[in-house]
Amino acid sequence: MTSTGIRLHAPAPGWNIDADVVVVGSGVAGLTAALRCEAAGLRTVVVTKARLDDGSTRWAQGGIAAALGEGDTPEQHQDDTLVAGAGLCDEEAVRILVTEGPDAVRRLIETGAHFDESSEGGLELTREGGHHRRRIAHAGGDATGAEISRALVEAVRAVRRGEREALSGKGGGGRRAGLRTVENALVLDLLTDADGRTAGVTLHVMGEGQHDGVGAVHAPAVVLATGGMGQVFSATTNPSVSTGDGVALALRAGAEVSDLEFVQFHPTVLFLGPDAEGQQPLVSEAVRGEGAHLVDADGVRFMVGQHELAELAPRDIVAKGIMRRMQEQGAEHMFLDARHFGAAMWEHRFPTILAACRAHGIDPVHEPIPIAPAAHYASGGVRTDSHGRTTVPGLYACGEVACTGVHGANRLASNSLLEGLVYAERIVADIAGSRAENGLHARVPAPVVHPEKPAHPLLEPEARFAIQRIMTEGAGVLRSAGSLETAADALQRLHTDARDALEENGKTAEPGVDTWEATNLLCVARVLVAAACLREETRGCHWREDHADRDDTTWRRHIVVRLNPDRTLALHTTDTPDFPPTRQQHRPQEQ
Repeated sequence: MTSTGIRLHAPAPGWNIDADVVVVGSGVAGLTAALRCEAAGLRTVVVTKARLDDGSTRWAQGGIAAALGEGDTPEQHQDDTLVAGAGLCDEEAVRILVTEGPDAVRRLIETGAHFDESSEGGLELTREGGHHRRRIAHAGGDATGAEISRALVEAVRAVRRGEREALSGKGGGGRRAGLRTVENALVLDLLTDADGRTAGVTLHVMGEGQHDGVGAVHAPAVVLATGGMGQVFSATTNPSVSTGDGVALALRAGAEVSDLEFVQFHPTVLFLGPDAEGQQPLVSEAVRGEGAHLVDADGVRFMVGQHELAELAPRDIVAKGIMRRMQEQGAEHMFLDARHFGAAMWEHRFPTILAACRAHGIDPVHEPIPIAPAAHYASGGVRTDSHGRTTVPGLYACGEVACTGVHGANRLASNSLLEGLVYAERIVADIAGSRAENGLHARVPAPVVHPEKPAHPLLEPEARFAIQRIMTEGAGVLRSAGSLETAADALQRLHTDARDALEENGKTAEPGVDTWEATNLLCVARVLVAAACLREETRGCHWREDHADRDDTTWRRHIVVRLNPDRTLALHTTDTPDFPPTRQQHRPQEQ
């Protein structure tokens, strides 16, 4: 691995914390990793962009998939995952997910998560698109993510209370404080030592608190769990914090990313008008799992006959079916009809969705719901191996920011929460095992000091909206060589203008959250479009109108991207659908 030397323009850190592990993100992946690290005796710092419970996890409605039902098996779950992944899943990664998943869910329940139960007392399981069995565990009807987030946040706070009591002498023991949280903090860049190994992160804390402004957490292991990058598009189901910060950080650090062209557009997002921007209300796939129908304005079920599972086909197929029907009829949206549920079922099973619809003047008890696809989930991300290790020694990634190979070209519904659980636990096992070989608390490496001259130009805040418009028009659900080339040219102009202003005049936008986020969005947008231009086929959630067929001979492989020191992109393809190792430098650190 060769460091790029590229860093965001930011003030020098004014404070620092030493730790064994820093976890960036507080969704299911991040908090699971943090809790397991603390339990292993590692000094752990959680850095999160907003509050602990403000990430993408709490917005997940449908549930978490695992072979927990009678008659279901990991092998059946694996088969469904591989089909949805359209030939690009890493089969070993999927095998790990489905075999370790059931016990990971049980441990989540032991942590305090409460899932809905049937009248017989077991888990009440439902189906979603691409699943041939009922294997989706849910909570609060359609508030699964909120319940998982609540349980994990409470567990973190319980650990913190226990540590405070121990330090005050009330806890009955001399337990060392092991878990700290830094909220409202935007991660900036990875710190590395003289050998190129991870040495922590720089971050900016917003607002009042124990720390303010730019600081650093020094640690020999960093776990990225920063979530997705849905805000690169105008309309998305992602919260405002999902600006691709983790992927951009990894690229600047010299890590490889993969499969960024595979952005899953959720088929059924509440349509709020053609000019709606930002986070849009999701209408969970579980609504279709319980029997809702997709219809056009005439009430025709247009998915029947297009796939054996009709409305419950994998998401890419349903999204394409909706878009085709919209094109045929010149319509801005289609409809989801669940009037036959009745008021009681809506209120019991889908109270969150019911409230969201009614808040926008739609009553699904009495009328079909207007829906259209919107950016939802990044199947690609920072490339990792089966232990969450990236190509940068000491840097790990899990959850939506990572590309483990589990999702391939299209994520199977409700596999994301499970992936966050399983791979977070595998990361902690690797960190703890490596540290045990070197002594529990290996030295915190000294980061290399970089010159204060800004290495990466910052964009003005308004560039965010320009990027979103460019991506929505050129790299959305429907793509072509022409649309992608137009998008690539427009993004390059933004990049070139900012670079030239810095190099010729020494000028760049003022450092701040808005400019850092806009700069991160441009970084991930450039990679996404470059990969989408290169992949001349239609596969999974990558739909090229000018290459309508799947081409296994040429494209049953992954596109891997890294950032060169001159800020250009280097792309190459893997030899097979399985990822090569992330290299051999992940050995225990020598003392």
